[in-house]
Amino acid sequence: MDSSDIPLAAATDLHGEFQRLTAAFQQDRMPDAATRRARLAKLAALLRENITEICAAISADFSHRSTHETQLLEIFPALSAIKHARAHLGGWMRVKRSLASLWFLPAYNELRPQPLGVVGIIVPWNYPILLAVGPLVASLAAGNRALVKMSEFTPRTGALFARLVNRYFTDNEIAVINGEADVAQAFAALPFDHLLFTGSTAVGKHVMRSAAENLTPVTLELGGKSPAIVGADADVAGAAAQIMFGKCLNAGQTCIAPDYVLLPRGAENEFITAAKAAVARQYPSIGSNPDYSAIVSPRHVARLNGYLDEARARGATVTPLVGTTDLTTAGTQKIAPTIVTNAGGDLRLMQDEIFGPILPLITYDTLNEAIAYVNARPRPLSLYYFGHDRDDIKQVLDHTIAGGVSVNETIMHISQEDLPFGGVGASGMGAYHGKFGFDTFSKLKPVFHQSRFSGLFLFKPPYGKRFNALIKLLMK
Repeated sequence: MDSSDIPLAAATDLHGEFQRLTAAFQQDRMPDAATRRARLAKLAALLRENITEICAAISADFSHRSTHETQLLEIFPALSAIKHARAHLGGWMRVKRSLASLWFLPAYNELRPQPLGVVGIIVPWNYPILLAVGPLVASLAAGNRALVKMSEFTPRTGALFARLVNRYFTDNEIAVINGEADVAQAFAALPFDHLLFTGSTAVGKHVMRSAAENLTPVTLELGGKSPAIVGADADVAGAAAQIMFGKCLNAGQTCIAPDYVLLPRGAENEFITAAKAAVARQYPSIGSNPDYSAIVSPRHVARLNGYLDEARARGATVTPLVGTTDLTTAGTQKIAPTIVTNAGGDLRLMQDEIFGPILPLITYDTLNEAIAYVNARPRPLSLYYFGHDRDDIKQVLDHTIAGGVSVNETIMHISQEDLPFGGVGASGMGAYHGKFGFDTFSKLKPVFHQSRFSGLFLFKPPYGKRFNALIKLLMK
């Protein structure tokens, strides 16, 4: 596919788009459940009816992205999120009523979910459809309008998504913006009622700074170095297979991919042997394999190869997990799954989020040492633990902080609609998915209803003996 096949949508008047969506929200501040379900149904139809085009556009943007991975990692979870939201929307929207505290009876309280208004969504390049649709599901379920900025690094996908949204939605429900970094900067500066950004920690700081000018609340889905800890009692071969599955999806270009492995000392060779076997089963070849995705751009290929060159030059051992002869095709943007051992902590590989199919192994002697290693670094978006000893699992869960955890698995916690997805500290703030996303994009308005008959008059001036007696009783 040539880039001319899907023309890049020009960046439109951001303020005009924003004002139109704001005006539309003012005309319908509380859309009913039927309207919200209908919008979600249109979003599902957009995905189902255009799978081939979507897969082709993403693959063209990456120079090659596995169609199977796009279906598994983007289309399927997006449709699952829509189905979950439509099924549970009535309960999420229901006003929750409770009695007031004892001294205020017979008054009662309510918690009323209310749409915020216009939500801004800034989409990254690595999963451009899922990370546009996922926040859209939560925003539409909560009754909002949405303005979406697609990534400039996936222009074909961005242009296609803009066309599809225009086809399936009215222009006062969702608007999609494409453009370069300057458009993204202007986008983040708009006075949204909530802004969700998915991307790097460095860019997240700029987004938060822009949002602060308008006191716009933000949800930041960032990244970082997500560790996988292999416990002393773990099946090392089984752990290696699961870790390599999570690492090789989208060629490691996943914000929750295992970034490095903490492994009991002496288990390195067993892990590497098992990792080679796992990769050989999943990807018998790399360069010619349609199921192994490419790195998104030559710049990122150079970045990843730079990590490996520096590691070799500084005495680390670099072990490709497959033969690389089929990677010599001119123009390929694929990098073989590779393990690095004896990597010093000052290497860029150990400082930066890798975002590619390179996996450092770090050895430890005790579980406390592994936990300390994790805790000495910025809090990760995800953490993975492999092992079955309940005390060890509890120790890891109690003494580490991460955005999310999978035990004896990688990646899969992100697919659970009943769990929030979000980071902590340097890996982000706020969360969405399922009810948590509905709440993020709603104002949960607390309301106190006074009864016709109230004893509060007893606590009003003029104060005297009666007040003193009552306040002593309250203070007990």
